[in-house]
Amino acid sequence: MVIAPQSFKGGLSGGRAAKAIEAGLRRAIPKAEAALVPVADGGDGTLEALVGNTSGHIFTSRVSGPLRAPVNARWGVMGDGATAVIEMAQASGLTLMPLDGRSPTRATTYGTGQLIREALDRGYRRLLVGMGGSATNDGGAGMAAALGARFLDEGGSPLPPGGAALSRLASIDTSGLHPALRDAELIAASDVDNPLCGPEGASAIYGPQKGAGPQVVEELDRALAHYARVIKEGLGVDVRDVPGAGAAGGLGAGLMAFAGGRVESGIDIVCDALRFDSRLAGASLVVTGEGRIDASTIYNKAPVGVARRAKAQGLPVIALAGSLGRGYRAVYDHGIDAVVCIVDRPMPTRVSIERTYELLSSASERSFRLLALSIES
Repeated sequence: MVIAPQSFKGGLSGGRAAKAIEAGLRRAIPKAEAALVPVADGGDGTLEALVGNTSGHIFTSRVSGPLRAPVNARWGVMGDGATAVIEMAQASGLTLMPLDGRSPTRATTYGTGQLIREALDRGYRRLLVGMGGSATNDGGAGMAAALGARFLDEGGSPLPPGGAALSRLASIDTSGLHPALRDAELIAASDVDNPLCGPEGASAIYGPQKGAGPQVVEELDRALAHYARVIKEGLGVDVRDVPGAGAAGGLGAGLMAFAGGRVESGIDIVCDALRFDSRLAGASLVVTGEGRIDASTIYNKAPVGVARRAKAQGLPVIALAGSLGRGYRAVYDHGIDAVVCIVDRPMPTRVSIERTYELLSSASERSFRLLALSIES
């Protein structure tokens, strides 16, 4: 069988989750053969999945965090020696900000741009940028600034960082953009296809989880709409309504406008890079999982992306979940045959996260014992 979970956010990396599932399998069916292929969909764990699973190399760089305080951000190069992998949350992620200090009006993707610059300076020309977990809503302007773009107000002065300042944007000077961008291929790995603006845009859908109340959401949406107009007028690139432009607080739009990037399905990028379909050859079952399965999982998040590929080869799929949210049964129509919640008794969320390995391993064992019983009967 193939064991292909993504990370259980806050609890386990994808690799550790796969090992926990395997441990349960070994207790239930000791002689079972299993291939461990942890995956990701552009969010947490993308770096590990793409670099760790291909015997690549991890680097650590000191860059600006979302509010410009320095952070140590990990990035890597895949085993092909040619593809750099940048997980934007490492430099510009929500987990880098305290709960009471979130500020989507000021948060910047500058540190993500610094990671891109370093990869380009080291000679890499194919870059995959994981887009999940952002603290930002600046349309990728901070990223572009780190790569040499200048965002100017009516008086010709540079704008301060953050999405709110974009409402005062008058012009963009791209003459100083990193020259290597002309020859580079940048691919944004995302699990969302939101446009930049509007009721389904970056601010409206993801602003609240970053600390934006209703008034701030409106302010940021207007600022991004203005930003899109200036980009269209000045650069001739229309990013406002492109699917995926709203990923990571509009970083998708920034990559499109300033780096010639494109947004693609994160889980498909990861599965293709790992040659996932070939790993399914000869398998009899696929086990996947994530921290929470709910109605949003069907929008090409990792478990459903895995299930889609498994079903193309006629394989049954079990998903193990840290918790189940509203509408989780929708995954049954998208290739997942059974869902098992790993929590075995009432407990605080904090405790369940701390015990994720134990709970996941135990749920795996229960699932495989039932499976073995059905096979024997």
